[in-house]
Amino acid sequence: MITVQFFARYRETLGTDGERLQWDASLANVDDVRQQLLARGGVWEVLAEQNLMCARNQELCGLDEPITDDDEVAFFPTVTGG
Repeated sequence: MITVQFFARYRETLGTDGERLQWDASLANVDDVRQQLLARGGVWEVLAEQNLMCARNQELCGLDEPITDDDEVAFFPTVTGG
């Protein structure tokens, strides 16, 4: 299983802070998880943002980061300060 976490505006838009997905070989990297979620359409389109940030096992990473069973993947919008 892959644990998927959503933070900040994504959590609010999606109405959930996370879920678990069954892991299989088609989920080779973080972007594969994102694409599976995007395929749901509707509010899930928020994950199509170009400035999306992600982490694997609580470490920032790129969308091409490989994943394996029991990993945690997190998505969150970029943070700006002023």
